[in-house]
Parts: sequence; structure tokens; C-alpha cells
Amino acid sequence: MLPTESSTSIFDIALTLVPEIGVKTARSLLQQFGSAEAIFNATPIELKKTMGVGEIKAKMFKDKTVFQQAEKELQFVEKHQIELLPIHSPNYPKRLRQCDDAPILLNYKGNTNLNAEKVIAVVGTRKNTDYGHRIIDHLLEDLKGMPETLIISGLAAGIDTLAHKAALKNQLPTVGVLGHGLDTIYPFTNRALAKEMLQQGGLLSEYPSGTKPDRQNFPVRNRIVAGMSDVTIVIESDIKGGAMITAYMALSYNRDVAAFPGRVFDAKSDGPNQLIKKNMAACITSASDLLALMNWEREPQPTARQQRLFEEVSEEEKEVLQLLEAQEKLHADTLQNHLQMKPSTLAALLLQLEMKGFIKTLPGKYYRLQ
Repeated sequence: MLPTESSTSIFDIALTLVPEIGVKTARSLLQQFGSAEAIFNATPIELKKTMGVGEIKAKMFKDKTVFQQAEKELQFVEKHQIELLPIHSPNYPKRLRQCDDAPILLNYKGNTNLNAEKVIAVVGTRKNTDYGHRIIDHLLEDLKGMPETLIISGLAAGIDTLAHKAALKNQLPTVGVLGHGLDTIYPFTNRALAKEMLQQGGLLSEYPSGTKPDRQNFPVRNRIVAGMSDVTIVIESDIKGGAMITAYMALSYNRDVAAFPGRVFDAKSDGPNQLIKKNMAACITSASDLLALMNWEREPQPTARQQRLFEEVSEEEKEVLQLLEAQEKLHADTLQNHLQMKPSTLAALLLQLEMKGFIKTLPGKYYRLQ
């Protein structure tokens, strides 16, 4: 016997738990019957009129265990103050709703507007280089102060993690789309980051509690990242991988894709370089390029990095900065040879520039501009 006094939420949850009923079939049923509750109250004969629902599947809607699981999930949601976003909810991401394979229910915990004026997905490899790290730092810093801007990524190691951290640093709300339930965080090392994101963005998942971070979930998760966003930006990726899957999904949704080019002999740049080469992604090298691509008129506020350029520096410091500006990185010995300084004098100068935020020390006594 079906429950008759349950909230709408339990029916929405139950619809996601019916075996062998995929997203597209569930959306067809919602379109035909108007609500999840009406679907469960329909007869098997009525259900079979929907494309993709045969006699066996129709009977599954009468399985009591579905509602037992839904009741357990509803208790978890209420206990942890998770917001349920059925596809018909006004708070459901409107861009995602336009995609025919959008989830019929999202679990959201956070404090930001998922329908911000500008939604940007930043994706890339789990094994980024310093080059990718620098791109993210500069991009997100230059976007600081942009109103109604939301940064989306997948909370994975590498580029995703760096994007979330840079967004938080620059006071931009950021949402992580998970490939598992909201009762866990993967990778485990991102637990503190995820907690911080709840105060300036949030976490989002289509999966119920208890869903493990199984490998097959993440490519499926990527469609949410792509579907929620106005533009997907690829920063460092191999030819194959999650970032490329996200880019292709964005293209299938007729969304913009942009990529930062990389060195031709670097495997981590093969993905974005290929997207650019095949005219599948716009080539960008700065936030200004992104704004021009998207016709977002408002320029970002001057960044702390840009403001530092106006600070007064000594002639010796200027020489160091000019040398580093011409190269991606330089060894301390190379700087010493060019500047003809004593090692102790150069070391003090480099330390002073790093403390001012102009340069960064790299492993092996290398230096680069910040």
C-alpha cells in the first residue's frame, strides 16, 4: 500500500530509486503525470502508456522497498539540512534543466544561488603542473569582484581543487558537484575545503547517501558540471579524461567551451590544445579574453596582483623582475650570473621580492613571477 500522507519530497526521492528507470524515462513520466506523487498513484496500465515503461518496470512502482529506502533517505536529508531540488523547483539550476539528460532530483547543501548571472565551470587534470596552478591563480584573481559569478567544478584532486580554493580566496562562490552521496567527501584530503565551501558556495549531488565514489559515477557527474554552466574552461588535460568529457558534454548542450593553450610537448596540454586546434574551444589566455568571448561587459575589479605592480621597487628589484618576466622560470645561478651579485645579496633580494608577493620560489632553487 502506498503512503497517502507523505510529503512531496518522499515521492521525488522514491522516483530516483525505482530500479531501471533512467533519467529520460522519469522525465517523460513527470511530463505525462505532472508530479512524482501522481506517477506512484497511477495504475500499471496507465504507466505502460509512457515510452520506455513496460509491464515489468510498471510493477516496480508498486514495490514497497522503494518507499522504505526513500523514507531512510528523507531522514538523512532532514537531519543534515540538505535542500532537495526536484527538477520542477524554482531553485533547480535553470541551465541544467534545459538538458534532456538532467537529473530529476538534486541534493544541495550550501548558501549560494545556483542560478547566478554568470556560471563558469573550471575543469582539468588531477595531476596539474605549476603552469596550470598559475593559470587558475591569475584567472580567478582577475575575476574577483565580478557580480553574480559562480565557479563550478568537481572537487577532484588537481585543477578542480585549485579552482575551488582560488574562488574562495577571491570571494567568489564556488560549488562542487560530487560523484557520490553527500555523506562523504572524496578525496578525503578535501574535507576541510568542502567544509569551507559550504560557507561560500556549496556541494551538489544527484546521488543519495551511501553512494560510494565509484569510478563510473564521475563521467556521469560531469554532465551536471557542463549543464549548469554558461562556459566550461579546460585548464591542462590529457587527450582523454574527465575534463575532456565535460568539454564534449558542454558542446553537446550548445554551451561555450574555452581552453588555455599549453606547451606542445607537454602531455598535460594535449587536451586543451586539441580542442583549440579543432575549433571546439575558444583559445583564451586571460580573464579579459573570457569576458570578450561571453560578451560579459563588466570588467573585473583591479586585482591585488595588478595593484602590486604600482608599488615602488628598487632598481635592483626591477632588474630581477625584468629577467623573470622574459622567462617562465630562472635558476638562482642564472640570476646571479646576469646580475653579478654576491649570493648572499641575491638571496636577500629574492626573499624580499617573495615577501612582497612579486615572485615565487620553486623546487630546485628556481624562481618565477607570482
